[in-house]
Amino acid sequence: MRGTGKADVFVMLAHPVGHAKSPGIFNEVFEQKGLDSLMVPLTCRPEDFETFWAGLTAAENIRGVIISVPYKVTVFHKCAAAHDRAARVQSANSVRRQADGSWYADNFDGVGFIDALIAGGHRLAGRRVLQVGAGGAGASLAYCLAEAGAAEIRLNDVDTRRAEQLAGLVVAKFPACRITVGDADPTGMDMAVNATPVGMHEGDPLPLDVSKLTPEMLVVDIIMEPAETALLRAARERGCTVQPGRPMMDFQVRAMSEFFDIDRKERGNG
Repeated sequence: MRGTGKADVFVMLAHPVGHAKSPGIFNEVFEQKGLDSLMVPLTCRPEDFETFWAGLTAAENIRGVIISVPYKVTVFHKCAAAHDRAARVQSANSVRRQADGSWYADNFDGVGFIDALIAGGHRLAGRRVLQVGAGGAGASLAYCLAEAGAAEIRLNDVDTRRAEQLAGLVVAKFPACRITVGDADPTGMDMAVNATPVGMHEGDPLPLDVSKLTPEMLVVDIIMEPAETALLRAARERGCTVQPGRPMMDFQVRAMSEFFDIDRKERGNG
């Protein structure tokens, strides 16, 4: 039976939260596994965040929180400790309660992205990648691409300074990867990645110059809805191999499930 007084309660936090897929996905997992657990979508206005987070922390039966825009950085700084994946980008997309009641942060954006590509049979070592987007998710992706052996990453972001800062941080950690900041032009690249929200809404502009795509390129969009964005549709029409956002989310769910210990195997570790 689910939803008893002993239930593990998880929260999906975003503003707005209506687009979030995690509650439905996790609640389906809980149902399939017969777990007394539930995930609840919650939101608050940014100006009310401090009050909201204090209340969330005071709610002792909340086991963990999945975080999305615009709170990934803010929540990271509310945590007492963090995995290096979160610490190096100063951003959390998952936090779990520790034994002393404090929060521990991790970031599975890059993990899900890389695992999905590998599962799709795509080679990463030695590849040249155009990545559009250097924000919270983009930062995690850039680090993980470099860690996976990408030879070159060309970063593009509407905030050039943010892209330059990220490039400097990634190359300092992974000097074998060439990191540059430039236009959203995939010329000479093996892979093009949209790591921005551009494409979620009808009428959004294309995040990169699709006229420069060639059939041997892989085009990846981390957006989950629509399942086929305008970028992926344009890339497919040009003969490119494409990968949508859902596989990245599926692999994040696997990693997050272990992180939250949803099966309650290691509760002695907090």
